[in-house]
Amino acid sequence: MPSTRKIGTSRSRALRRNSTEPEQALWRALKRIPVYGTHFRRQAPIGPYIADFACLKARLLIELDGGHHSRDDVATKDETRSRWLENEGYRVVRFWNNELSENMNGVLDTIYAALYGSPQSEAVALPTPPRPDGRPSPSRGG
Repeated sequence: MPSTRKIGTSRSRALRRNSTEPEQALWRALKRIPVYGTHFRRQAPIGPYIADFACLKARLLIELDGGHHSRDDVATKDETRSRWLENEGYRVVRFWNNELSENMNGVLDTIYAALYGSPQSEAVALPTPPRPDGRPSPSRGG
């Protein structure tokens, strides 16, 4: 079970400075997806974890997995992490790094569909979701 201690922003900053080539490629490509009223963040701290990419207003997290994520011990940690994040109200979408180089348009279609329901849906301003603790969200959005 993960610690509920929050990750500091210094760790997030370090991960952003040292991002992998697949992370850099997806970050550049995410600008092609219309996300009205919010945006994606890189290496966003969420509880005891750091999400590769987060659209907080949509409560959507994107994780990129390299080959080592196929190892049983890492896959088990990934599953625990995803369950914790989902219990906090986030949706987690995972992609293998090679999917980005082999099918970036398909990856972007999947992300768009996760945001708006389908690749054919019209992009609209995302509603501000309630916080898990029931308090109103800040007016500045995700």
